[in-house]
Amino acid sequence: MGQPNPVAVLDKAIAILHAVADEPATLAELVERTGLPRATAHRLAVALEGHRLVRRTAAGAWAPGPALAELNRAAPDLAGLVGRHLAVLRDTSGESAQFYVRDGATRVCIAVAERASGLRDTVPVGARLPMTAGSAAHALLAFTPADEVNRLLPNASFTARTLLDVRRRGWAHSVAEREPGVASLSAPVRDASGAVLGAVSVSGPLERLGRRPSSEVIGAVLDAAAAIARAAPR
Repeated sequence: MGQPNPVAVLDKAIAILHAVADEPATLAELVERTGLPRATAHRLAVALEGHRLVRRTAAGAWAPGPALAELNRAAPDLAGLVGRHLAVLRDTSGESAQFYVRDGATRVCIAVAERASGLRDTVPVGARLPMTAGSAAHALLAFTPADEVNRLLPNASFTARTLLDVRRRGWAHSVAEREPGVASLSAPVRDASGAVLGAVSVSGPLERLGRRPSSEVIGAVLDAAAAIARAAPR
């Protein structure tokens, strides 16, 4: 038996996105609007839901998911804008700075400002890291709907209480969650509506950042998050 044509599969997935663009759709309505077999429509809708490109409404219908808006906000212009503020954060904190956006169960680094010399934590642009470890994951999940968070928590290095603390204080801190000997501090960047655009972070050796972050580093990260939020497209 031949392998599925990936282009044909993509076409069918796009058809589902178009089918829910204007109005939520039940499975029966997806079949009617797309002309796809019931099993195919269900399989693709569930896959798209896993990537947050569609979501379930309270009534169980599929509707456009939050990742569509997030991907739009994470356009190259945002990466360029973020880069300028990361350079300031790097120089203020003395540590490498990154900006992450969420993509399903991963976070993607879209901009970095590396420490020029000495021991540092290097994360290349385009790197995909798990949403189950690291302060940037905490910051990205802290304001995410509970049903999405609950799917990730069983495999996470942190708890729901961790995310509650992030919501309360506005920043996240982790020690050796993603990489032994590395600490990081992050803050969510939110738009005027409260939606999370991404997370701004600094990361470096535990011996420099410490198990308890200094008020200076916390202030620098929060200042960077606020500056990016002010400058982000509206």
